[in-house]
Amino acid sequence: MRGGYMGRMLFVNLSTKEIQEELLDLDLQRDFLGGYGIGARILYSRMKPKVDPMGPENILGLITGPLTGTPAITGNRWVAVAKSPLTHTWGDANCGGTFGPALKRSGYDAIFVEGQADSPVYIYIEDRNVEIRDAEPFWGKETWEAEAMLKTDHGGTKPEAALIGPGGEKLSLISAIMNDEGRAAGRSGLGAVMGSKKLKAIVAGGTHEIPIAKPEEMKKVRQQANKDMIKRPIWKFMSKYGTTGITGGSAISGDSPVRNWGGVGITDFPNADPIGTGLVDQYKEKAYGCWRCPISCGAIVEVKEGPYKVRGHKPEYETTGGFGTLLLNDNPESIIYLNDLCNRAGLDVISVAGTVGFAIECAEHGILSQDDIGGLDLTWGNHEAIVQLVKDMIERKGIGNLLADGVKVASEKLGEQSEPFAIHVHGQELPMHDPRLSPGYATTYMLDATPGRHTQGGSHIIEEGAKHPYLGIHELIADKYSYKGKGKKHKIMSNYIHTVNAAGICLFGDFCSTPEDLAHFLTEGIGEEYTAERILQIGERIAAMRTAFNVREGIIPTKIKVPDRMIGVPPQTEGPLQGVKIDLRTQNEDYLNEMGWDPETGIPTPKSLRLLGLNDVAEDLQKI
Repeated sequence: MRGGYMGRMLFVNLSTKEIQEELLDLDLQRDFLGGYGIGARILYSRMKPKVDPMGPENILGLITGPLTGTPAITGNRWVAVAKSPLTHTWGDANCGGTFGPALKRSGYDAIFVEGQADSPVYIYIEDRNVEIRDAEPFWGKETWEAEAMLKTDHGGTKPEAALIGPGGEKLSLISAIMNDEGRAAGRSGLGAVMGSKKLKAIVAGGTHEIPIAKPEEMKKVRQQANKDMIKRPIWKFMSKYGTTGITGGSAISGDSPVRNWGGVGITDFPNADPIGTGLVDQYKEKAYGCWRCPISCGAIVEVKEGPYKVRGHKPEYETTGGFGTLLLNDNPESIIYLNDLCNRAGLDVISVAGTVGFAIECAEHGILSQDDIGGLDLTWGNHEAIVQLVKDMIERKGIGNLLADGVKVASEKLGEQSEPFAIHVHGQELPMHDPRLSPGYATTYMLDATPGRHTQGGSHIIEEGAKHPYLGIHELIADKYSYKGKGKKHKIMSNYIHTVNAAGICLFGDFCSTPEDLAHFLTEGIGEEYTAERILQIGERIAAMRTAFNVREGIIPTKIKVPDRMIGVPPQTEGPLQGVKIDLRTQNEDYLNEMGWDPETGIPTPKSLRLLGLNDVAEDLQKI
């Protein structure tokens, strides 16, 4: 028996109200595994190039992996895919929680939605029974309230919901798709795609058993992996603090960008512990984990009094870094409150924080006047003004309407004088990891098919101290600021992480375990042998497929612009990153040569595509 898959995909057209079920082709499973691997192949094959990302022809996919809903450690992930309205590139966003396993229990590995409804709707799936239902009672409601209503409205199978909030409904290009109140498929602006389709939610549940080829063997793999994992310091740290705990160290090391990427942590923000470990120690009420996760890095936190009184989900590092170090805000209660605002509205916290940083610097330089910002005292660290600005962005009120579509759109409207302060790659606001500390990030941010994405792999993983002999990486990078010679490691880690994401497991689960564990879980779960070589080849095929999607859209990867501050132009004059200027061209060429892609353009060559069995893609790209 071949396990891991329900073997079916669902296709829904909201314009025609057609609902079709298709078998999940065996070759598609073997070649692209799951998640955005299968998503990239489906969208490339079934969607015309250069469609309007907010139009009916854009296809939105919600897709699981073969390890989603299985005993694999952190096997709970699902991914949303579509053409991004924020970057106009390939778009995807990964999420945990409970929705992925629920979608599989409903009988499907994936759902793809096209068209646009005339009025708000949601899709309800229960044991392969599918309906398009009226969502008027839920439209306009925040995610927490709407999710609770959707889940109590249906019984029996305990369905879960992936939905948008007011951010997606108002077509904010930095809106997210949410589930479990505080879990976000945040990047690429895919909440706006749902909003453009007037699709409030997808609700799924069922009683279908997720097949496992060798259940007893897989159970033993989990037991051993668990025993090994809990001995590791990273597991202990993540279980206690989650990602929030790295905030203080990241501000000092240079990992966390400071003052909209223009500052230095040791001088501008020397004590970030109160918004990192201090936030957890002071406000944590209880820990929780995603579906059957043994790490439990999430938590409920509560501010019991004052202007930021709230009970909600613990901010992750990207939130404490974004609303904290990036904006010089050391008030932990305001950050908890801001995180809750974004979760309820369904907005990407990274993009919101980056846009606020851009606005503060524009105000500082007179590009935004007091009249423009409604009299707000929009200065570094002023948490009251930051909170009010975020509320205005959610409501698209005043200056918030200009900022609600992110940095790139706002900068284009304000003019070229604002460009030095617009920190984004091809429209995507950058995450809270600075390539000037780990230069491999720079190549990932620029050349991955989803721009500005820290959850993709690359040589930064080795620069930060990892060794993976199983994958063929036996030594660390001796000098991370030597820009030639890292390409092979970048290729290996990038391709490996593509497979991790496609498999349906969490990156934190991967960090707390080993690549061997992934190979064992795939082998016992699916029932075919997965070796390091096979894992890396699947990842390489996924990388080529996603990049081919962009090339067909007219995007030349090496022509994508990155902000000067990201690569040290000019270099910082003090602190741990003093004097660092990244030779991005050399680093990129080294990686592209290893991939067998054109080093001048970053486009996969016909030869490299054919070696991966992508003959039709090779023919398409030769015509461009």
